[in-house]
Amino acid sequence: MITPETPHILIVDDHREIRDSLGAFLRRHGRRVTTAESVAVAREAMKVNRFDLIVLDIMMPGEDGLSFCKSLIPSQSPPVILISARGEDVDRIVGLEIGADDYLPKPFNPRELLARIDAVIRRAVQPPRGSVTGSMKKAQFGDWSFSPTQFRLQREAEAHLLLSSTEARLLQVLVQRPGIAFSRDQLLDLSSVHGLDISERAIDTQISRLRRKLGDDPKNPRFIQTIWGGGYVFAEAVTWSDEN
Repeated sequence: MITPETPHILIVDDHREIRDSLGAFLRRHGRRVTTAESVAVAREAMKVNRFDLIVLDIMMPGEDGLSFCKSLIPSQSPPVILISARGEDVDRIVGLEIGADDYLPKPFNPRELLARIDAVIRRAVQPPRGSVTGSMKKAQFGDWSFSPTQFRLQREAEAHLLLSSTEARLLQVLVQRPGIAFSRDQLLDLSSVHGLDISERAIDTQISRLRRKLGDDPKNPRFIQTIWGGGYVFAEAVTWSDEN
């Protein structure tokens, strides 16, 4: 039975057959669906609807899916699953870099996409494993503060930086366990992104992006240090305080 609480999925793809067939499949499995043939139409739909997830094609005429995904504000927008006919590693890595939550190459089994949709939505509404319990907390280290719930990094009086959901989950795992070394596989598991179609190389890319945002020297990082044998450790002392 479809209710207002039923997950509402926005499908953005310029191929009508894909929009129609995928929309029909998801509706048969109890999801609400809105379709858009372009990014422009998707933006208009988002003005009048609240979506729980966006299924977004990368290659489209006009503004493409990567540009659209990059423009979304993580703390104010639904999670995104990118789909692409090319299926190249560079698409997957770039998509995750700019904030996508998962990636699926075409052609794909609609049942697999449905499983990924449900998994991403669950992660979006549940705190990551090992998250701070009780009242909302923010981490403070060096001259930085980090809000896991708002995906924000801020240094003293400077403007805050927004992190992607993947960046925020990875940083949260690290700052909650300063001084503890993690392998890439452990980071994938503890940050609740282990089920995504991503690789250890993508974890390295996310860590590089976090280092740049923290102003960490990649050759001699202060905060996120590389450990011998493959992995990372947060090397700075961390304190936690209530969100203001």
